[in-house]
Amino acid sequence: MDKLDNQKEKILVVDDETSIRRILETRLSMIGYDVVSASDGEEALNMFRKEYPSLVVLDVMMPKLDGYGVCQELRKESDVPIIILTALGDVSDRITGLELGADDYVVKPFSPKELEARIRSVLRRVGKVPICTGIPSSGIIYIGFLKVDTNKRQVYKNNERVRLTGMEFSLLELLISRAGEPFSRAAVLQEVWGYTPERHVDTRVVDVHISRLRAKLEDDPSNPDLILTARGTGYLFQRITEKKP
Repeated sequence: MDKLDNQKEKILVVDDETSIRRILETRLSMIGYDVVSASDGEEALNMFRKEYPSLVVLDVMMPKLDGYGVCQELRKESDVPIIILTALGDVSDRITGLELGADDYVVKPFSPKELEARIRSVLRRVGKVPICTGIPSSGIIYIGFLKVDTNKRQVYKNNERVRLTGMEFSLLELLISRAGEPFSRAAVLQEVWGYTPERHVDTRVVDVHISRLRAKLEDDPSNPDLILTARGTGYLFQRITEKKP
């Protein structure tokens, strides 16, 4: 396997199955990550606060505190990227992790190579790598009551900072950069998450992130003015006509 170029991102692996922790610790270390691990939810929170990882791989079914509870607690204090590992068969259970703030999910049993690819993709997107062209040279865009600073990857609504996760910002940046142009869910998944959906349910990652963005940015998320649904296609951002006030 190729080593990461000068990468020292730290990954926190949380799973109550010793075999999975050992496999992921070995494989992720071999490709250049620093890896720490935890076997239950309470230990995961303690380890997170001690180690400050760059990304968390988080199992759902765990003792003491499940992955959903860990995800909720992490989102109260951090925008760290979170990839959920779930063996749950019900699609709604998988979506729950996304609604609580996870950036992506992988279903057990999973291919370690698939998880490694997801980790690389998420870290790339949250690492301030420009996702697309079409952004003003200043990097600052004003849309009504919003100010979007693509250099600092920050958003302000009515001059108040709005906390977005890295993947939420990348999604917003993509839509804004080509405002007025509809994107299919599959195209968004490829552009932002870096993989092509193999099943229809894969695109629910996009739907949940759109819902989260609307909840944070729209005055009325149920009747959005900014992030619109393109019937039969996917989503688009309203055409931008307003300049700096």
